[in-house]
Amino acid sequence: MKKALLLLPVFFIAISSFAQAGIDEVISAMNTGNASGVTKYFDSYVDITMPDKSSNYSKSQGELIIKDFFTNSGVKSFDVKHKGNNDNGDYCIGTLQTKNGSYRTTVYMRLKGNKQVIQDIRIQQL
Repeated sequence: MKKALLLLPVFFIAISSFAQAGIDEVISAMNTGNASGVTKYFDSYVDITMPDKSSNYSKSQGELIIKDFFTNSGVKSFDVKHKGNNDNGDYCIGTLQTKNGSYRTTVYMRLKGNKQVIQDIRIQQL
């Protein structure tokens, strides 16, 4: 019983660091304009808000939308303004710099099973 209690904090630390890895990988992918690195974390359905469209899309539709945006906009960098977590998951707010301008970008992730998934991504022109 004591061993189980001693291992409990290790378990929570492992889960926490695994969860952080998801948001950190998404941030890294956004910084380099790697749409596939972002969309691999999409949930089966994802809310996407863009300057010209906003809806709940299937994972495959969402992948096409984000890849198209990244390709046409020419992503230069992503500057994190705030990153945090709450009971339900992680989030990140930052500025996406592109050839076409700057965009306030918010990503919400949640733990689903044992994997972090993006449930909402908002890209709003500044």
